[in-house]
Amino acid sequence: MSSSSSSAEFRCSVVVQPLAEQTDPAQERWAFQYTVTIENVGKVPAQLVARQWRILDARGQVEEVKGLAVVGHQPYLQPGQRFQYSSWAQIGTPQGSMSGRYLCVTEDAEIFYAEVPEFLLADTSHLH
Repeated sequence: MSSSSSSAEFRCSVVVQPLAEQTDPAQERWAFQYTVTIENVGKVPAQLVARQWRILDARGQVEEVKGLAVVGHQPYLQPGQRFQYSSWAQIGTPQGSMSGRYLCVTEDAEIFYAEVPEFLLADTSHLH
């Protein structure tokens, strides 16, 4: 067995902000923009192929989102390179959370996952 499994690694960080123009408390809709930075901290080039998100609101409603690419891109990152993108999510309560992971693959077709740690979706203007 090759020892390359420890040489492929992407690190992910997220910044969140409320999206006022997509938020409508009367309709129980709160929207958040999230900006993800994905950095290749491994030793080999690799490509992000697909995403999987778990979106949770304060009532315990869970939405699973899966698909190929992120915002239409499947970034190929050399060691040390990073890719940043913004997207948005909508939930039915003023706060909730998201977590997820990216399916990635190295040049020699080794599959690995880049975990996105859980992050808070919170519109502080609606918290009491």
